[in-house]
Amino acid sequence: MEGKHACVDLTGVSPLDGLKESRFVAGHAIRKAESKKVDKHTKACADNQHAFVPFAFDTFGSLAPEAIRLLTRVQKVVHGNCSSRGGQEFVFNRLGFAIQKGAATQLVARLPAILM
Repeated sequence: MEGKHACVDLTGVSPLDGLKESRFVAGHAIRKAESKKVDKHTKACADNQHAFVPFAFDTFGSLAPEAIRLLTRVQKVVHGNCSSRGGQEFVFNRLGFAIQKGAATQLVARLPAILM
Protein backbone atom coordinates (compact mmCIF):
# COMPACT_ATOMS: atom_id res chain seq x y z
CA MET A 1 0.00 0.00 0.00
CA GLU A 2 3.07 2.23 0.23
CA GLY A 3 2.67 5.29 -1.98
CA LYS A 4 -0.61 4.15 -3.53
CA HIS A 5 -4.13 5.39 -3.18
CA ALA A 6 -6.33 2.85 -1.47
CA CYS A 7 -9.85 1.63 -2.03
CA VAL A 8 -11.38 0.73 1.34
CA ASP A 9 -14.52 -1.40 1.53
CA LEU A 10 -16.33 -1.30 4.89
CA THR A 11 -18.32 -4.42 5.70
CA GLY A 12 -20.25 -4.99 8.90
CA VAL A 13 -21.52 -8.48 9.67
CA SER A 14 -23.25 -10.27 12.49
CA PRO A 15 -20.88 -12.59 14.37
CA LEU A 16 -23.74 -15.10 14.30
CA ASP A 17 -23.80 -15.13 10.48
CA GLY A 18 -23.74 -18.70 9.19
CA LEU A 19 -24.59 -20.19 12.57
CA LYS A 20 -27.17 -22.55 11.03
CA GLU A 21 -24.55 -24.18 8.78
CA SER A 22 -21.89 -24.73 11.42
CA ARG A 23 -21.09 -24.17 15.07
CA PHE A 24 -20.06 -20.75 16.37
CA VAL A 25 -16.39 -19.85 15.94
CA ALA A 26 -15.32 -16.40 17.12
CA GLY A 27 -14.13 -14.23 14.25
CA HIS A 28 -15.29 -16.63 11.52
CA ALA A 29 -17.91 -14.26 10.07
CA ILE A 30 -15.50 -11.33 9.69
CA ARG A 31 -12.73 -13.45 8.20
CA LYS A 32 -15.23 -14.87 5.71
CA ALA A 33 -16.52 -11.39 4.82
CA GLU A 34 -12.95 -10.09 4.45
CA SER A 35 -12.03 -12.97 2.14
CA LYS A 36 -15.09 -12.42 -0.07
CA LYS A 37 -14.28 -8.72 -0.46
CA VAL A 38 -10.64 -9.46 -1.35
CA ASP A 39 -11.75 -11.95 -4.02
CA LYS A 40 -14.29 -9.49 -5.41
CA HIS A 41 -12.34 -6.20 -5.51
CA THR A 42 -8.56 -6.71 -5.42
CA LYS A 43 -8.05 -7.14 -9.17
CA ALA A 44 -10.20 -4.15 -10.14
CA CYS A 45 -8.32 -1.90 -7.72
CA ALA A 46 -4.93 -3.19 -8.85
CA ASP A 47 -5.89 -2.60 -12.49
CA ASN A 48 -6.44 1.06 -11.54
CA GLN A 49 -3.14 1.20 -9.60
CA HIS A 50 -4.87 1.33 -6.21
CA ALA A 51 -4.34 -0.86 -3.19
CA PHE A 52 -7.42 -2.63 -1.86
CA VAL A 53 -8.13 -2.72 1.87
CA PRO A 54 -11.05 -4.79 3.12
CA PHE A 55 -12.36 -3.37 6.39
CA ALA A 56 -14.56 -6.03 7.94
CA PHE A 57 -16.00 -5.82 11.44
CA ASP A 58 -18.75 -7.53 13.36
CA THR A 59 -21.48 -6.00 15.46
CA PHE A 60 -19.76 -7.18 18.64
CA GLY A 61 -16.83 -4.90 17.76
CA SER A 62 -14.32 -7.45 16.46
CA LEU A 63 -12.13 -6.40 13.54
CA ALA A 64 -10.64 -8.46 10.73
CA PRO A 65 -6.82 -8.50 10.47
CA GLU A 66 -6.62 -6.02 7.56
CA ALA A 67 -8.88 -3.58 9.41
CA ILE A 68 -6.59 -3.76 12.44
CA ARG A 69 -3.52 -3.11 10.26
CA LEU A 70 -5.16 -0.07 8.65
CA LEU A 71 -6.31 1.37 11.98
CA THR A 72 -2.88 0.80 13.49
CA ARG A 73 -1.34 2.88 10.69
CA VAL A 74 -3.95 5.61 11.18
CA GLN A 75 -3.36 5.51 14.93
CA LYS A 76 0.39 6.04 14.42
CA VAL A 77 -0.33 9.15 12.35
CA VAL A 78 -2.75 10.47 14.99
CA HIS A 79 -0.22 9.70 17.74
CA GLY A 80 2.50 11.51 15.80
CA ASN A 81 0.31 14.61 15.55
CA CYS A 82 -1.29 14.52 19.00
CA SER A 83 0.45 15.70 22.12
CA SER A 84 -2.07 14.36 24.66
CA ARG A 85 -1.61 10.90 26.10
CA GLY A 86 -5.22 9.89 25.42
CA GLY A 87 -4.74 10.41 21.69
CA GLN A 88 -3.11 7.01 21.35
CA GLU A 89 -6.41 5.17 21.88
CA PHE A 90 -8.57 7.68 20.01
CA VAL A 91 -8.89 5.80 16.71
CA PHE A 92 -9.92 2.44 18.16
CA ASN A 93 -12.22 4.02 20.77
CA ARG A 94 -14.07 6.10 18.17
CA LEU A 95 -14.52 3.10 15.89
CA GLY A 96 -15.83 0.95 18.74
CA PHE A 97 -18.34 3.65 19.63
CA ALA A 98 -19.47 4.00 16.00
CA ILE A 99 -20.05 0.24 15.70
CA GLN A 100 -22.04 0.18 18.96
CA LYS A 101 -24.12 3.16 17.88
CA GLY A 102 -24.91 1.57 14.52
CA ALA A 103 -25.92 -1.74 16.12
CA ALA A 104 -28.13 0.07 18.65
CA THR A 105 -29.79 2.09 15.89
CA GLN A 106 -30.64 -1.10 14.01
CA LEU A 107 -32.05 -2.74 17.13
CA VAL A 108 -34.23 0.26 18.00
CA ALA A 109 -35.53 0.43 14.42
CA ARG A 110 -36.80 -3.15 14.78
CA LEU A 111 -38.72 -2.54 18.01
CA PRO A 112 -42.49 -2.73 17.71
CA ALA A 113 -44.08 0.74 17.62
CA ILE A 114 -45.99 -0.01 20.83
CA LEU A 115 -42.75 -0.15 22.83
CA MET A 116 -41.64 3.24 21.64
